[in-house]
Amino acid sequence: MMRPPRTALTGIAARVALVPVAAFAVHQLRYLLTYGSDAGAQLTSTGHSYLHSVVPWIMLLVGISVGAFLWSLGQAASGRRSRSGRRLSLLGLWLACAACLLAVYCTQEFLEGLFATGHPTGIAGIFGFGGVWAIPSSVGVGLVLATILHGARWTLEHVSARHRSTLAVPVQRVPMVARPHDVARGPAGPLVRGWSDRGPPTLAMACA
Repeated sequence: MMRPPRTALTGIAARVALVPVAAFAVHQLRYLLTYGSDAGAQLTSTGHSYLHSVVPWIMLLVGISVGAFLWSLGQAASGRRSRSGRRLSLLGLWLACAACLLAVYCTQEFLEGLFATGHPTGIAGIFGFGGVWAIPSSVGVGLVLATILHGARWTLEHVSARHRSTLAVPVQRVPMVARPHDVARGPAGPLVRGWSDRGPPTLAMACA
């Protein structure tokens, strides 16, 4: 079984690390759009005070993603990145990101309804009390996430392709020199034609 290259693993890690960051943004934006300046108080009263301890981990994930992108950029600059497989367009990636973020939000709110004190349960805990704002929040944050992923992918492929084209040395063909046709060719000598005006000397003359 072939192991995936290190560059592919780094790219996967960078993309995976961005998903919790985007999900956190959807959750916070949903409460901000619903309650405005009172969003912080509502988060505390509905059992979301634990999110304050999540912020350092969110920043860690951001750092991992940025570091992985810079490492991949260095690999692309050295020409060690290949383009393979069919990729989603920006629109397709946007729809996929929005759907995933909305699913993460629904799962998070459902679990908070079960375990967090003061949090509504069931459908009311997910889409009630302004929870419908999670849908446009997922769409907006999904667009940002898709743009980041699509832009990073385009940048890496463009840098890698440009580096490979710079290193490629074109093969120079030596031009063939045609023989000139206007050079006058003199008559061949008699020996070349196989005859001569004088025959060979006799044996007696050769021995004298």
